[in-house]
Amino acid sequence: MGSPMAQNLIKAGRDVTVWNRTKSKCEPLISMGAKYKSSPEEVAASCGVTFAMLADPESAMDVACGKYGAAKGMGPGKGYVDVSTVDGETSKLICEHIRATGAHFLEAPVSGSKKPAEDGQLIFLTAGDNVLYETVAPLLDIMGKSRFYLGEVGNGAAMKLVVNMVMGSMMASFSEGLVLSEKVGLDPSVLVEVISQGAISAPMYAMKGPSMVKSLYPTAFPLKHQQKDLRLALGLAESVSQPTPIAAATNELYKVAKSHGLSDQDFSAVIEALKVKLQHQT
Repeated sequence: MGSPMAQNLIKAGRDVTVWNRTKSKCEPLISMGAKYKSSPEEVAASCGVTFAMLADPESAMDVACGKYGAAKGMGPGKGYVDVSTVDGETSKLICEHIRATGAHFLEAPVSGSKKPAEDGQLIFLTAGDNVLYETVAPLLDIMGKSRFYLGEVGNGAAMKLVVNMVMGSMMASFSEGLVLSEKVGLDPSVLVEVISQGAISAPMYAMKGPSMVKSLYPTAFPLKHQQKDLRLALGLAESVSQPTPIAAATNELYKVAKSHGLSDQDFSAVIEALKVKLQHQT
């Protein structure tokens, strides 16, 4: 995700400096004109605004607040924009570390996967320092098609988790329909077409359905990340005593899929967990 976002900034003529835990992932960006630094601290020290795109809360914390973390290179006049999907508590903790340096903080998790990132069609769900939001708005517009400012830190993370909770449940339900249609002798490809014509039509179904019917799951959003987001969403619901029985059941299905070695496949591979169950029952 971070790489195509950075590519779009470079293509737009912005001065970009990059770092990744795996340096080889930076090579295509360097060849496009990006500068390279050997730590998040050095990136932050050399840039006015630092963007961070990490896979999980632990990585986000380490890159922001670790031994050579970005916070050590921050200071007054600088800004830190975390576009990772993390829980609200992690976001608030990172915010404290960044603000303690005199810098501004904005959480800005994105809705959208690999293709929207490449096409500059992401949706930014931001919260935090409004002054930084106004500063980076032109950069967000290069990388995305829309942006929302949601107020206090934690609100962006919460919105993203709710969105991904709904997405995970939608995909699980769609998977049940595809498997059941085939089991009773219907053509699942026709089901995809029927759904696309009605009120429950969704771009996700139209995009993922044809490959799912062929048991192909090219990774746009890894299944392990969808399960992580469901877990975090369930934690968010628990914190306010809100029942989320559909999401809870969905989370269990993704865990089954992970146990079958599908973690790095696209999250649409959750359908395979249902096929395994049905095979066990026959």
